[in-house]
Amino acid sequence: MKIEDEINKVIREVPDFPKEGINFKDITPLLMDSDITNKIVNSFIKSFDNFIIDAIVGIESRGFLYGILLANKMNIPFIPIRKSGKLPGDTISQSYDLEYGKSEIEIHRSDIKENWNVLIHDDLLATGGTASAAAELLLKLNANIVGFGFIVNLHFLDGKNKLEKYSDKIITLIDY
Repeated sequence: MKIEDEINKVIREVPDFPKEGINFKDITPLLMDSDITNKIVNSFIKSFDNFIIDAIVGIESRGFLYGILLANKMNIPFIPIRKSGKLPGDTISQSYDLEYGKSEIEIHRSDIKENWNVLIHDDLLATGGTASAAAELLLKLNANIVGFGFIVNLHFLDGKNKLEKYSDKIITLIDY
């Protein structure tokens, strides 16, 4: 069975969450299935097998879940990008637009070494706003964006198009 079929069988859809008209794709049931979790991690590793990757950068918070597993299996560092105000010490931040306002993410300046090849990971690609902000943040630190990895892509929101200027390697395991 293809990975997207296995994910589709397990992922939970929650209608009208977090607001009416949204059909939320809940990945938490995937986490309860160690077999599918291993297949997801291995699918990402296989997709980026020919690339030199120095670190996995995960976007808060669901990007941490598989990002840590992926980094651990690849024996490379996992680096969190968090919402502004959540990291102590010397950070650098990047703002981005939301549907109704702005938000901001940040990373420790010392976590990224100059010219590191990084893979940005999150659970879901929607409009690409948060992932674009993550890429901009990493470019400020002179990192190279190897690619992006997402479990779910909401293709009707066209987030991939927004990310192509950073890398043409955008891996999604299932499209809705």
